[in-house]
Amino acid sequence: MNYKSLIVICVLYSCISNTIRCQDTNLARIEYTYLPQSKSDNLYNRFRFSGNYPIKMDDKGTYLVLSFEYRFNNLNIEDETIFDKKDVGDFQTFGFELGYTFKMQNNWRFGAKLGTRLSSNLEGSGIESDDFRYTGSVFFVKSYGDKNAPKMARLIVGLRYTTPASLNFPLPIINYSKRFHPSWSYAVGTPKTSIKYFFSEKNTLQAFVGLDRFYGNIQDNRVFVDTNGETKVAENASMLIINSALGYEYYFTQHLLWFGYAGYTLSNEIRLRDGNQENVLTINDRNTFYFRSGIKLKL
Repeated sequence: MNYKSLIVICVLYSCISNTIRCQDTNLARIEYTYLPQSKSDNLYNRFRFSGNYPIKMDDKGTYLVLSFEYRFNNLNIEDETIFDKKDVGDFQTFGFELGYTFKMQNNWRFGAKLGTRLSSNLEGSGIESDDFRYTGSVFFVKSYGDKNAPKMARLIVGLRYTTPASLNFPLPIINYSKRFHPSWSYAVGTPKTSIKYFFSEKNTLQAFVGLDRFYGNIQDNRVFVDTNGETKVAENASMLIINSALGYEYYFTQHLLWFGYAGYTLSNEIRLRDGNQENVLTINDRNTFYFRSGIKLKL
């Protein structure tokens, strides 16, 4: 498999498969997230493992890409609640997506992905239909620069749709990234805007603003009476945050690195929702600090 083509493919599918990592060239990633809630004893933790495996289909730049992911989401609710919080804290996500991409004219590339995820607290006797989510993405990528040199800039435009989800509409993907100086690069757009400084080939520093989210089915729906005396049914839990952070990366080898990001949320919402994705209870909505760290295997 051509080395530079493999880099391009993994960039595209790392970017599309997760909403806040638009410049990754990850083959595999292990990550831990710690997000305590401000003025609350509640806490959100996440362990995540993901990977991408490109399969070359021909000599014209056509690939199938297998993407997989596992997440263990711990929503540790310690505050007093008006619903039964037993077994609502631990959610597991298993995901698989199949992608297809090919070259177009004038350095454009088309890509599409379809996939499914099981995301649930798994408190019942087995797996239910409501535990599954379905995803689809389409995107176009324009690469800029000398064909005989590493690509110095890239434009990505597309849409990603997931159902059911806390945001029940297609999410736009619009991002332009550029290595404009040996020591500097930037990315502007959605789902991530960032600027990175390269101290050396082994040390980088970056500041960014991005989006992160979590969604999980509650198998045994929680029925409760809210403060207005209305009966509510909670069928799933969700988190949606906009975060800002400063991050550091250290390369052990050319392809293996450790990273750590620390920052503060600009928007932080943890909610229970009904089957129509309407909010029935806000658990936390105050901004807070967070920390994320892990190891990447990159090209």
